Amino acid sequence: MQGSFSELEYESKKRKTRRELFLEEMESVMPWSLLMEVIRPCYPRTGGVGRQPKGLNSMLRIHCMQHWFNYSDRQMEDALYEIESIRRFAGYSRVTDALPDESTILKFRHLLEKHHLTAEILNVINNHLEQCGIQVSKGSMVDATIIHAPSSTKNSSGTRDPEMHQTRKGKQWYFGMKVHVGADVNSGAVHSVTVTPANKADIDELPKLLRAEDEVVFADAGYTSDAYKRGARHLGIRWCVNDKRKSKKNLSSSQRRRNRKQSSVRSRVEHIFRVVKRQFGFEKTRYRGLAKNASQVNMLMALANIYMLRKRLAA
Repeated sequence: MQGSFSELEYESKKRKTRRELFLEEMESVMPWSLLMEVIRPCYPRTGGVGRQPKGLNSMLRIHCMQHWFNYSDRQMEDALYEIESIRRFAGYSRVTDALPDESTILKFRHLLEKHHLTAEILNVINNHLEQCGIQVSKGSMVDATIIHAPSSTKNSSGTRDPEMHQTRKGKQWYFGMKVHVGADVNSGAVHSVTVTPANKADIDELPKLLRAEDEVVFADAGYTSDAYKRGARHLGIRWCVNDKRKSKKNLSSSQRRRNRKQSSVRSRVEHIFRVVKRQFGFEKTRYRGLAKNASQVNMLMALANIYMLRKRLAA
């Protein structure tokens, strides 16, 4: 009876919080059944020592909320106990239910990492967007961003992450990894992702970010390359990469006009980084090693695609 009164009180609140509105929006646009089909073949049927595993639907929702709100495993467990809207979104009506603990949430993340499922989830979501009528073009925008990693050596190994690296951008030095993305020109949705140490040159990852059917590529001056430009022309691909100033020689007026025109298209690829860094709070790595962080980045990009196109999906 007490649970019924609490539910009635929750439902009769005067207004909904921004978190509740966000979760309602994501509830309506996320292709839950498609994502569960990706994970189900690898999901355990028993929980060990005769226990039943937690429901796949609940664990998937919890994993998504970890990325949306930038929660660690422990913070996610605490949120399930403390925040009613998060608990309800995960499929639990009462705090007295058998909620997943920190280790259960950790094991689910390791399951996705072990079977490389987040990259498959990204592909499934992009296919879903295409089937929903989100226009897909034959052009890509490419860009990269640096994600910081802890530079402190005050840890069990006494060393920094050996798979991360430092790099210089302008007059500032950074330590961490670099996320490279290829995004569709029309929809802005990310279709290709690679993760490298921060000192990896952007141009080296370009071939991995393009699709076979692409007919045009947009990029900033960091991707300037005469060899790639000749190769693109040979393949019939329009090379819309901004010109770079050489030594002290300024760009001509025609080059500046061309750069502005191309940047009006290319700059939209940076919207995905704003969502991932500002909306989802992914500005610093939480795990050691590129493999774990790559798994997280793939999931973040998949969720960011849905978030950016949520209004079109809802319509």
